[in-house]
Amino acid sequence: MSKYTLEFEESLREIEEKIETVKSTGIKTGVDVTSTVQQLERKLEDKRKSIYKNLSRWDRVQLARHPRRPHSLDYIEMMCDEWMELHGDRYFGDDKAIVSGLAVIAGKSIMIIGQQKGRGTKDNMLRNFGMPRPEGYRKALRLMKLAEKFNIPIVTLIDTPGAYPGLGAEERGQAEAIAKNLKEMAIIGVPIINIVIGEGASGGALGIGVGDRLLCMENTWYSVISPEGCASILFRDATRAKDAADAMKVTSIDLLEMGIADRIIPEPEGSAHMHPKKASEMLKDVILEELAQLVTLNTDDLIENRISKFEKMGKWEEI
Repeated sequence: MSKYTLEFEESLREIEEKIETVKSTGIKTGVDVTSTVQQLERKLEDKRKSIYKNLSRWDRVQLARHPRRPHSLDYIEMMCDEWMELHGDRYFGDDKAIVSGLAVIAGKSIMIIGQQKGRGTKDNMLRNFGMPRPEGYRKALRLMKLAEKFNIPIVTLIDTPGAYPGLGAEERGQAEAIAKNLKEMAIIGVPIINIVIGEGASGGALGIGVGDRLLCMENTWYSVISPEGCASILFRDATRAKDAADAMKVTSIDLLEMGIADRIIPEPEGSAHMHPKKASEMLKDVILEELAQLVTLNTDDLIENRISKFEKMGKWEEI
């Protein structure tokens, strides 16, 4: 799969293909093409910098969905010294769209709960395209309670197009499972860091998104509805998703300006899918830095600050 699959990356793909063609010609003919290759590589680098410094909201939405973008398990594998996945909600089953377990990062025990998309048709079917069912949210809450019992901080990795809206999920209490998580996460007595690593849509994201700190990786989005869904409702035309993204202000930069996100985690140039290892190192450093601050708070202050944080969100006027 090419590194460049998005529309605004087309010019980068063309230059990269030229580089490969020149290299191939040099090998076949024996002609020294070093200077030509270097010139094209400089052109590629300059073009990449220009593109990624001027991304629109819709460009960032596309990057958040990039097929090569690291998912929760990718980050877990790259960040953690140890990882033991725990399964099941103890009511119905094990939802593969949510991965969860105990991890050790730089000698610190952490409970990690992440939404997991698949790669390829078979894996996406297993992971339900990253759309959790009720048992996924109940599994997440079960392990948050376990973390609270043993005084282990919690990190959630948000990356979902939304909670699964199928008949079975609704019959098993999708709305109730998410609502209960919102209530319980507000009063769990250990630090909780929520990190948007890809896309965060609707209650499906919020079901593991209540915590002390909301961090967003640079090229991510987080909103009550997807741009396509909003466009379908407001404009009655899903193809106007780009307009909807601008209207809703869905990007990490927008969230920080509105006071919803607490911090943006920078991504390597060219986005996380270009340099996943470097992106994971940046993510790991921020997690450790944020946890070092949160673990100094006592339980009462932690919960009080968390509730106050959400109470202050939004603007309203009493009449």
